[in-house]
Amino acid sequence: MKYTYICYAKCGTCKKAKAWLEQNNIEFEERPIKESNPTENELKEWIKKSDYPLKRFFNTSGTLYKDLKLSEKLSDMSEEEQIKLLSTDGMLVKRPLIVGKDVILVGFKEDEWKAKLK
Repeated sequence: MKYTYICYAKCGTCKKAKAWLEQNNIEFEERPIKESNPTENELKEWIKKSDYPLKRFFNTSGTLYKDLKLSEKLSDMSEEEQIKLLSTDGMLVKRPLIVGKDVILVGFKEDEWKAKLK
């Protein structure tokens, strides 16, 4: 099975995750999140397929998240508005992401990746 690996090249966690994928011989196609940010439809599908709450898809430690004061605003936004916002800029989206037919992983947690990708 080949996965889509969505990442930001300058992100340390993304570099670790990519190295892990390569060491474990997991086939993937790399997609840069900044140049090719997830669409509304992709996000809706991934959120539905995953076991994660919508908030997990936000890069809460990112500069843009903080600049937009989203920690104060998200609770007043509908799910639809949050997804629309996420689709406007890849830097708002938590990374790395692994997208496969039956699996969506957000953020790099080695134990979780080992369990779901092997």
